[in-house]
Amino acid sequence: MAPDPLATVDIEALLARMRPKLHRYCARMVGSVIDGEDVLQDALIKAMAALPSVSPVANPQGWLFRIAHNTALDFLRRRNRQEALHSAEEVDMIAGQLDDVESRQIAATSLRTFMRLPVAQRSSVILMDVLGCSLAEACDIMDFSLPAVKAALHRGRTQLRDFAAEPDDAPQPGLSEADRTRLNAYVGHFNARDFDAIRAMIADDVRLELVNRTKLKGKAEVSRYFGNYSKVSDWHLVTGQVEGRPAILVFDPNEPNKRPKYFMLLNWSADKLATIRDFRHAAYVIDAAEWVVDRG
Repeated sequence: MAPDPLATVDIEALLARMRPKLHRYCARMVGSVIDGEDVLQDALIKAMAALPSVSPVANPQGWLFRIAHNTALDFLRRRNRQEALHSAEEVDMIAGQLDDVESRQIAATSLRTFMRLPVAQRSSVILMDVLGCSLAEACDIMDFSLPAVKAALHRGRTQLRDFAAEPDDAPQPGLSEADRTRLNAYVGHFNARDFDAIRAMIADDVRLELVNRTKLKGKAEVSRYFGNYSKVSDWHLVTGQVEGRPAILVFDPNEPNKRPKYFMLLNWSADKLATIRDFRHAAYVIDAAEWVVDRG
């Protein structure tokens, strides 16, 4: 069944439904679930800004993916990782169907590994093998010819097989003592529900982003955020790392041995908590994240 034209759909409902899938694409394109959320937010802003001027769009999902794709490329350019987008040769290589095992292996590939692929190969593999797009949809999103997408897909799959055969023995750096001390203090007070102690830790001009929900500024506004957490009991905080960054992992207290449900990022200035980024309402972000509990 063809997607409903953009003019006939509830755009807010469409964005909410598409957000996790768009994030999967953005995160793998830029190599980070955190940066991927930033790219996604930029893409959604562009989509909303373009709405008044676009003519009826026959395929709203494809339209959103094209915006996300182009926004991810802009991000990569700004990060000075410009790569060749088009192959010099457009060989009509056969992009065959993968078996279920190989499809699952590619979908589970780490974001760091995806970043080793050139942009065109990365995009084609993500669209086809992770998100299940058709060749025609991939051509439309990437603005590539069919032979170019087939060539990029073939080369990307081949490189991922080669990467999978390499040993992954690089040690992951741990937290600094300063980060560990600050995070442990925050986590300890939070788990003890001593939110007055946490309020004493935050700067007067603290900024909070409750991702996919709201932004607050200043100690008075952010204090309401802690008040909301005091009313629920579906969380237990643990000091850790996400993608090598100091982070707080949030687990279900009834299932502490499972994956974290989401995470928080904190930034400090002059020993005061300056920013909080809480992914409680964007739990999809942690799905592909590399995370670790701090053992220090």
